[in-house]
Amino acid sequence: MDMQKQPQQRPQPQQRSQPQSQPRYSQNPEGCLVVAIRIPVRILAFLVVLPVRLLWDALAAVARFLWRYLLAPAGRAVGLLLHVLLVVPLVWLYRHLLTPLGHALLWLHARVLTPIGHALVRLLAPVVAAVAKAVALVAAAIAWLAEKLAVGLYWTARVLLVLPALALWRWVLAPVARVLGVVLREIGDALGHAWRAAGYVARAVGRVLGTLFRWIFLEPARWAYRTVLTPVGHVVRDLVLRPAAQAARAIGRAVGQARADVRRALFGEPRRPAPVDRREPRGRDTRTLDG
Repeated sequence: MDMQKQPQQRPQPQQRSQPQSQPRYSQNPEGCLVVAIRIPVRILAFLVVLPVRLLWDALAAVARFLWRYLLAPAGRAVGLLLHVLLVVPLVWLYRHLLTPLGHALLWLHARVLTPIGHALVRLLAPVVAAVAKAVALVAAAIAWLAEKLAVGLYWTARVLLVLPALALWRWVLAPVARVLGVVLREIGDALGHAWRAAGYVARAVGRVLGTLFRWIFLEPARWAYRTVLTPVGHVVRDLVLRPAAQAARAIGRAVGQARADVRRALFGEPRRPAPVDRREPRGRDTRTLDG
């Protein structure tokens, strides 16, 4: 009996955990307004952004080419020219003119202006103290009047301006701002999704155009080169060019031989130079440095 009761008591924790699941209405907390705005805005944004993304990718490719091969070398050349024409003269001016002048002014301030200032302070201290007291009294009176006036202006501005502005913001502008925020957020999300989707479409269009170009132009040209032009070239080389070259060489040899025969018949055999004995003489006729 105990063995039969235990399997019936085990499913109780699963029954207790079921009420902890979230209600169905929490899956869509944004509301019907957001859902109604999102889909048409994203479709419209995709249709608007697609040509812009295609144009953007083309301009980006052109800009990268111009930057790599034109603007960057020109920028480096201009930077080097500015360094030579401006930075180097300014550094020389700072080191050899402004720095010694600044040191001279600091000696003048320490040894001339500072003692003169101390002497003037000692002489004018009583007069300055009396004037300072008078100015302090006048400033205190003006500050008291300004404080009272500021308090009055504060309460006047609070009643006439701040409270109406707060009411306008709380009851009119804030709800409108929330609605506009939802609309602008959805438009931004739609533009982002459309931009990414347009990028995928642009890359797909590029791949399709590349594939079409390869299959329409490159592959037929490669096939024609391999299957037509190469065998035709080999045939022309073996049947026309190589026999023509051999015939030309044979004709050249025959013409040379004929010219040699004619020259030999007219002028006879050419004289060969007498052999010269280049060996060192022996005995008394041995060569020296003098002759």
